[in-house]
Amino acid sequence: MLLYNSLSHKKEEFIPNEAGRVSMYTCGPTVYHFAHIGNLRSYIMEDVLEKYLRFTGLDVKRVMNITDVGHLTSDGDTGDDKMLKGAKREHKTVMEIAKFYTDAFFTDCAKLNIKTPDVVVPATTYIDEFIRVISSLMDKGYAYEAGGNIYFDTSKLDKYYVFGDFSEEDLEVGVREGVEADGNKKNKADFVLWFTKSKFDDQELKWDSPWGVGYPGWHIECSCISMKNLGEYLDLHCGGIDNAFPHHTNEIAQSEAYLGHKWCNYWFHVHHLNTTNGKMSKSKGEFLTVSLLEEKGYDPLVYRYFCLLSHYRKSLVFSWENLDNAVVTFNKLIAKIAPLTQEKSGEIDKAEYDRLMNGFTSALDNDLNTSLALTAVYDVLKSGANAATKLALIAEFDKVLGLNLIKKAEEKASQGAGNAADIPAEVLELVEQRKAARKDKNFALADELRDKIAALGYEVKETRQGTEINKL
Repeated sequence: MLLYNSLSHKKEEFIPNEAGRVSMYTCGPTVYHFAHIGNLRSYIMEDVLEKYLRFTGLDVKRVMNITDVGHLTSDGDTGDDKMLKGAKREHKTVMEIAKFYTDAFFTDCAKLNIKTPDVVVPATTYIDEFIRVISSLMDKGYAYEAGGNIYFDTSKLDKYYVFGDFSEEDLEVGVREGVEADGNKKNKADFVLWFTKSKFDDQELKWDSPWGVGYPGWHIECSCISMKNLGEYLDLHCGGIDNAFPHHTNEIAQSEAYLGHKWCNYWFHVHHLNTTNGKMSKSKGEFLTVSLLEEKGYDPLVYRYFCLLSHYRKSLVFSWENLDNAVVTFNKLIAKIAPLTQEKSGEIDKAEYDRLMNGFTSALDNDLNTSLALTAVYDVLKSGANAATKLALIAEFDKVLGLNLIKKAEEKASQGAGNAADIPAEVLELVEQRKAARKDKNFALADELRDKIAALGYEVKETRQGTEINKL
């Protein structure tokens, strides 16, 4: 498998440190609010990657953190504390906020068929580990105390800006409102490992440490959680492109300073989901969540399908029109699979199975090209293979794609069988004529045909799932 490595800026053959086993770390959510669908694009693509690695026979151990302390609105250690901000907004404790939005995050993930990682660690449960590693960094001369806080000294590194090919916009994503210069730093790029002097007088979560009562910086948690659960040599680290700098840059700095050797071999970054107004965020315009999609009548898996239509290293533009287009193509795909579920007899053609499987794996082996992997599904449907072979392939593909293709096709076939038996051919013909009229924007004719259908005792409705016909 070739995978683009953000660290080397090129596609590389993915070779784990230990044959047959993959250690995989993914940055988890900051649980101060619902995840918006831009955040969830990263988790969808990471899920596809994990499932494909497992599909190829590798034993994957995936670890993810939950940031429930220490993440500020600016990734440069300034701005408002996100968790505290959430607690004030809802008049709850920080831990109540963390519990509620952690549960909400995993509920959203379940709706999107995103597998829960093997190990999930809230940052607040690893305070002793953070203190141990920070103490070691101080002993080794990589960290210093200033103004009551502990900082990592980036001047001690041969190279700090390791992800050198990101755009200026990407590098500045962490800079938000309320940014102020930190006069305690020796160098502009230095970052906080531990706060004891917080500008938040009502900071709720604090712990004893050798440097006074305080709380950890954001960056230290991922390094410690990864090293504790996956060891000194990490195969694969994933996250959104906006985490590349400074968060992942700082992870590399502190981890390799602590370990004394290279830490992670491959970095997988998913690019932004944009709206027509720019990068999606919780502070701009309509707050787009999975729940909002459902309220508007969309199946969450249509959003997963929408994400798979684009390569993970390309920015994806979200609009309701684009999502509606995805609904149409997704429903057509299900409709093409549905008849196969009624023809389950027959032997699997091994030669044809292997040929068509190769198209799917070749697509994903080439830097996780999910768009071509979906094309491979259509290649199966267009092939001369028998129904048993087609269904077996689609079921295998869906272990990675996660779209519930067979289940939805069976439901579609079941509905279709009922319609065929119950609805007169004359009504079905008028429905098709009405579809054509609507497509041609001849709405007067469409209304006339609707009245004719009603006169025959049936009602026709257009839904996001397609045309619905009901007896009056």
